[in-house]
Amino acid sequence: MQEEIIWGILLPFLGTAFGASLVLFMKNMMEESAQKILNGFAAGVMVAASIWSLLLPAMEQAADMGTWKFVPAACGFWIGFLILLVLDKAVLRLYQKGDGQKGKCTGFKRTTMLVLAVTLHNVPEGMAVGAVFAGCLSGNEAITVAEAFMLSIGIAIQNIPEGAIVSMPLKARGMGKGKAFLSGVLSGAVEPAFAMLTVLASGLIVPVLPYLLSFAAGAMIYVVVKELIPEMSEGMHSNIGTVFFAFGFTLMMVLDVI
Repeated sequence: MQEEIIWGILLPFLGTAFGASLVLFMKNMMEESAQKILNGFAAGVMVAASIWSLLLPAMEQAADMGTWKFVPAACGFWIGFLILLVLDKAVLRLYQKGDGQKGKCTGFKRTTMLVLAVTLHNVPEGMAVGAVFAGCLSGNEAITVAEAFMLSIGIAIQNIPEGAIVSMPLKARGMGKGKAFLSGVLSGAVEPAFAMLTVLASGLIVPVLPYLLSFAAGAMIYVVVKELIPEMSEGMHSNIGTVFFAFGFTLMMVLDVI
């Protein structure tokens, strides 16, 4: 089990690293259709995982509350959602402040804000992965190892474009390929760190596990609605993203039933 947890925690980080590595052998960003496929599939997996692997287990964990068992799930969901909203607002203000400065440092500040934004978004995603594996360790029968891995895979796929989004602009602004790749990789390093911290604290968080699971769901739904769905739906080939959203959602649902 310990080896499985380590690999599950590392998968999202490996997705970011793979995306960042595109700067080493690609002149431009990946094709628009490929981005829509990745975003659509990841969005479908993350929405399904939020329901079956996070919210429903959170309510089952709080079954002793009877009719009010939805309270931890609802509260945790909104906490996760609002934290991402606040982070987005804070990063946007910093970005606008940096972009408003005149001079040669403007491009650097813009890139710094981009790296900061991706890094901050990776924190709750890492906690989401850690929370699911912590649920497995706690003996929660509603959360299987297969579901936990599917959640990790979904986040890893979503992280591929994010890694490229960090490294490619850095290269375009004159940074060397190696440094641009390293910057992209480092933006995802917070995920395994926070995931591991969550797992290590599993013994302490069991009483609040329903809140933590639903917190992860709220954070992921925010990312899906705010970023993935708009990116997969705009422009040409929008149907590709929609189809792969359905495919990812169905796959996660089937794995849950199996």
